[in-house]
Formats: sequence, C-alpha cells, structure tokens
Amino acid sequence: MKRFFFSPLFTIITVILLWHSGSSVFAESDRPNILFIMSDDHTSQAVGAYATLLKDLDPTPTIDRLASEGICFDNAFCTNGICTPSRACIITGQYNHNNGVFDLGGRIEKVNQTLPILIRGVGYQTAMIGKWHLKAEPNFDYYKVLPGQGSYFDTSFRIQGPKEWPKNTIQYPGSHSSDAITDATLHWLKNFRDDSKPFFLCHQFKAPHDFFENHPRYDNYLADEEIPEPASLWHKSDTWGSLATRGFQDELVPHIGTSIGRRNPRRSYAMDLPKHFPDEFTWDYGNKNLSDAEIKRMSYQAYLKKYLRCVKGVDDNLKRLFDYLIAEDLFDNTLIIYTGDQGFWLGEKDYQDKRWAYDPSQRMPLLIRYPKAIPAGVRSDALIENIDFPALMLDYAGINQPSVIQGKSFRDICEGNGEPTDWKQAVYYRYWMHMAHHDNPGEMAIRTKTHKLIYFYGCDYEGKNQTPPAWELYDLGEDPEELNNLYGKPSHRKIQEELKTELRRLRTEIGDDGSHFPECERVVQEFWDYSESDREKAIVLSAEFRAKREKELSNGK
Repeated sequence: MKRFFFSPLFTIITVILLWHSGSSVFAESDRPNILFIMSDDHTSQAVGAYATLLKDLDPTPTIDRLASEGICFDNAFCTNGICTPSRACIITGQYNHNNGVFDLGGRIEKVNQTLPILIRGVGYQTAMIGKWHLKAEPNFDYYKVLPGQGSYFDTSFRIQGPKEWPKNTIQYPGSHSSDAITDATLHWLKNFRDDSKPFFLCHQFKAPHDFFENHPRYDNYLADEEIPEPASLWHKSDTWGSLATRGFQDELVPHIGTSIGRRNPRRSYAMDLPKHFPDEFTWDYGNKNLSDAEIKRMSYQAYLKKYLRCVKGVDDNLKRLFDYLIAEDLFDNTLIIYTGDQGFWLGEKDYQDKRWAYDPSQRMPLLIRYPKAIPAGVRSDALIENIDFPALMLDYAGINQPSVIQGKSFRDICEGNGEPTDWKQAVYYRYWMHMAHHDNPGEMAIRTKTHKLIYFYGCDYEGKNQTPPAWELYDLGEDPEELNNLYGKPSHRKIQEELKTELRRLRTEIGDDGSHFPECERVVQEFWDYSESDREKAIVLSAEFRAKREKELSNGK
C-alpha cells in the first residue's frame, strides 16, 4: 500500500542541497521574522473581516487589524477539512496522499517536517508553541506543545528535556490554554529569542475547538445577545444535496452529518452540550414538551455563545502578543499570518463540526500583514490552498522552493501584483475518513472561483461501510450557500463534464492516483460515470445503510 509520493530520503537530499546552496532573495538584514498563527476550528464566518451574519458581534478586532493593515484572502481553502491532515499539509507543503496523513491517526516524522528544516537551514531561529497534533517530536529549535488535542484547563505541555520524546512534560494548574500558550510564546520571545537571527515562530491555539471551554472571565460575554441564525439552519431548498447527503426520499437525513438540533439521533449539540456542561445547559433532550424547534434554537444559541467566547479569548491573547511585538519594535518587521486549520460549521444547514467539502468547512480564514511589502487593506479572490502556505513562508525567508513541496508561493499576490498568469484556477479537496465521528461520507471535490463539483463516493479505505454515492454541482455565483444541486441538469451539462474532466486530470497531476487504497479506488471508479444503473445501485445502498444505522441505534450505538 503506497503511502508516500516523495520519500524521506528525497526530502533529506533536497534539504542538504538547499543548505549548501544558501540561495537567498534577501540580504540577511532584510529577511522578515515569520509569525505563523493558527487557531483550531476558527472559521471565517467568525472573523470580523469576513463575517456577514455575525459582523455586528465581531469578536476579533485584533485579527481584523491584520486585514485592515495587510491582505485578506476570500478564497483560501484546506485540502482536507480535519485538523491533523491540515497541519500535515502546512508542515510539508504536500497533499495528504503524499505526506501520508489521511486522518487523525497520521504523523509527520521529524525528517519530513520540511518547513522548519528548510527555514532553520538558512539561519532562522525556529519555535513551535501550542497545538501540534502531528504525533512525532517537532523538528524546531524550541518547542512547547500540547499533548494530542490538549486540555482547555490546567494546561500541560510537552517540552524538551533529558528524557526521550514525549516524556518531558510540564503543567500549569489553573491555567486556560489560550492564556498559557500566549504566556509560553511571550516567555520564549523574552528569554530565548536570539536577536542576531530572524525567527520563525508558530503560535497555535487549541481554541475554539469543541467543546468550547472558554475562560470564566468570558462567561458574561454575549450573555444578553440573541445570536443571529443562518436561514439554512431552518430551511434548505428541495434542490439541495443528493442521494449521498439525504438518501433516497430523504431516508438518510437523520443519519448523515451531525446536527445542532435533534435531527441526528446519534450525535448533536442538543444532546452533547448538556452532557459536557450540565451546570450551564439543563434542557432535557428527550423532553417531549419541548419541540424540535425549541431544542434547536436553544442548542444553537448555547453553541454560538460558547464558540464565540473562545474566539474572543484568542483575539484578546493576540492583542497581548501584538502589543509586545510593537513595544519591542518587531511588529513591522514580522510577516504575520493568521489562519484556522480549516473552516467550521456555525449552524448552516443544521450542521456542526467540519469535514465537508462545502465552503463553510473547506474555506480557511487567511489574513497576512507585512507593511514593508504588503499593501494595507487589500482583498484577494485568488484561489489559495493550505499547501501554498509553506511556499509563501519559504519565499519570504529567501529560500528557493524544492520540488518536494507541491504548493506555490503567492507572494506576488500578497504584494499587490495580481495573480501570475499561470496561477491555479481550481483547488482540490478530499476527505478520507468516511462516517467517522460526525457522520460525513468520503468525498472529493474540485472548486473554481465560480463552481464546485463534489463526488461523494461513500466508502472507507477498504471500500466497505458504503453509503450511497452521488455527485453535486453548485454555481457559486448564483448560489454561494450551495443550496441548489445542478448535477444532471441539462442546462449545466457542459460545465459538469468540464469539471469532471478537470477533477480527473487534477487527481493525476497531484498524485492521488488511487494506489494508496486500491479497494476504495475501485468504488470511486465504479460510480464515476454515474449512469442510471449506478444511481439504482446507490438507491439500494441508501436503504441498506439506513437499516444498518437504525439497527445500531436500537442497540444503543
């Protein structure tokens, strides 16, 4: 079973050659510090610079400053909407089928952590602080990282020390992770930074990952506010979705995608929030005196307030960090990048979590400030993937990009020069896990600025546990909320076939050739053409999966 497109040996050789070449587009004194900030599950809908529905609440004035004084990207996307794979893409510059991290169980060994290796090789001091989640020891000069997902309170870190990784740990009783991570970053800047070198610093929050345990000082934040509700929380058009997401005659609506309200009886915030916060949320999920609408409304309000309180904690801590950089005259000489590890659902379509190829989870916030080169107050609709992030940072560090990195630097776009003539016109997405945790089927997608084509092939790595395959096509100009599936419509046959052809070509170009999991690929190819007989098979699979899930529920699973 092939896992890696580029071998570790190739990575080592590439790094050695770069160390010896020492090629740089900057004089030593001109290279910026690089501060890469990433929050877990912070979606663009909850950033003031992007928000529409939540704009009046704006919990992110500090993050918004990066947009007003730099560039804000409207079309930045992850290639796999789950945290470990996204982090792997950023640390390697490779798609997940090439870096080997398909799901939450993946790891990136030290030798394959290309980004910090290359940047350290040209004289940068490197540090990683906060959520790591890539299993192996970080290959940075300094690290202080959360174990696994980490805890919101009584924060523990894995640190360097006399024992082998990961046995050196330290804990801060009474701390909240957003505060503790920022304290750790400030401690490094004050006590370990070598001011004779530029620094590459990764500052990575756990928040606002579920279950949104905010610091108590934010308990009153938004307490008296009625959070606006997305219309699709309540109403989705009859043309939305497909057999893959709704089942035949909507028989899988309760079983595909976890919910805010009672729709999904296996997993919902209506059920989960009282379990995790019994003192705060005391509604009875099974109380028949409470209608489905009442339960959904209470769950949504509780969910959004907890989530936005965690976001507020992130923003306030970034103000502490930015204030220090300003005081030390470092702010304007630092390339500051802010992002989330993917998007997140804030109740749209009655969904929670991430994973889907739809925009709320595929889109990432991306704001970049570096006043020496990047104009203030610029927005770009260029298509950016998270595999492009390391290429940009290497470019600013003065490093010629090795071929092992699949992303491309978008520095010209940042600096106001527009998209290069050969810039990508489509981005690729693939979620591999299939019906894990939040009941999302396996899927792949291609997105342009104007359209999105999603293929729900609906099986696990071994081609098993099938859900009904289907295709979905959305015109993002006419239908930005992706509520009108146009696949199979005669009026859109031409664009449908063009995108299908481009998706197949793009898979070949980037190396997702099916050899990683052949039995999964067999299912992918079986339903690719989606003939009428394929659709009939999908209807049978819909009934079979419904029966299986209902049996599991009756057995308490």
